[in-house]
Amino acid sequence: MMCTGRCSRCIGIALFPLSICAIVSNLLLYFPNGQVLDADRITDLVWFFHGILGAGILILLPAFMMLGAGGEGCCANRCGMLLSVLFAALGASGGVYCMIISSLGLINGPLCDIGDEVYTYPFRNNTFMDNYLFNQTTWSICKKPENIILWNVVLFSLLLAIGTLEAVLCFIQVVNGLIGFLCGTCLRKRKTDVAEM
Repeated sequence: MMCTGRCSRCIGIALFPLSICAIVSNLLLYFPNGQVLDADRITDLVWFFHGILGAGILILLPAFMMLGAGGEGCCANRCGMLLSVLFAALGASGGVYCMIISSLGLINGPLCDIGDEVYTYPFRNNTFMDNYLFNQTTWSICKKPENIILWNVVLFSLLLAIGTLEAVLCFIQVVNGLIGFLCGTCLRKRKTDVAEM
């Protein structure tokens, strides 16, 4: 059975690459199809910093804390495990925030030029059944930036997946940290102590 400290360390290590991917994905949303556009021609939901702040910075903080709580001989570190619970709850809220904004980004679609330099959200008021995600023939309405719909769908989907995974991992750490706080030591350490008596 894995002790709570080792589990905490594994979760912390897993969160690092996820948070970096979220930050990079969010940054790429500022450059549709690799182009530099004026700020008023970038999809508004990108400015909520859901990948940079939510799934990025708010995940890096708990990841560092989990590594500290999961250090060697740290299974009995009740204070560290309690702190990891608080930070994991913060990380879970960041992951959920990323999930919500990413979902809205997917549902509403991108800001794009529908012709004659008219930038609008052509899919924002669509019903669920008429959503552009299920009807790719409607994608041709967006003239510029080139491939903007595919760009947004891929990056918002990636951020949705990352935010979901981060929220799940942080929730697991909340449970793991509470067990570590209440029980203090892992099962293997207790068996060793009993055997020495």
